[in-house]
Amino acid sequence: MMERRKVDILCVQETRWKGSKAHSIGAGFKLFYYGVDSKRNGVGVVLKEEFVRNVLEVKRVSDRVMSLKLEIEGVMLNVVSGYAPQVGCELEEKERFWSELDEVMESIPTGERVVIVADLNGHVGEGNRGDEEVMGKFGVKERNLEGQMVVDFAKRMDMAVVNTYFQKREEHRVTYKSGDEEVKDREENQVVEAEKGGML
Repeated sequence: MMERRKVDILCVQETRWKGSKAHSIGAGFKLFYYGVDSKRNGVGVVLKEEFVRNVLEVKRVSDRVMSLKLEIEGVMLNVVSGYAPQVGCELEEKERFWSELDEVMESIPTGERVVIVADLNGHVGEGNRGDEEVMGKFGVKERNLEGQMVVDFAKRMDMAVVNTYFQKREEHRVTYKSGDEEVKDREENQVVEAEKGGML
């Protein structure tokens, strides 16, 4: 799929793979991943093999947060894969995730580029009144507590919730099915990007 769609870097969540490894997965791609339990969580980053030599650092923070630093054509790029706790999880677990993400961001020098691709398990809500600096108007549903955490993080880090800037067709808003019932819940996956210290 990555080859067909010409994707060079892909972040994955809910891998449920135990270990802290990197290995070739075929078709010219390598997977860097981290997980502590084969039953839950796990994050990873898949790279086109030609970019593996550009990897300068791999930070495996937890089974919910990891990052890769690459140098591509003189530009430092930090790719962060994250998987936030779901709505029913304890607040302490959610706060730990955001704290880990904050720590990763604070460790990145000013001027380096950052892309966070994460399943943030929150609804930032439709419209952007009062939050125009961090999101577009094409979110879905009402904002929930987890969505507020996403918006607060974006403001704190001077970043943007990119998937809210583009209108999606209804059929692209379904992220999972439960039996015969489609659950329209597009907004879990969010891409946040910026140059450290300013918007892109």
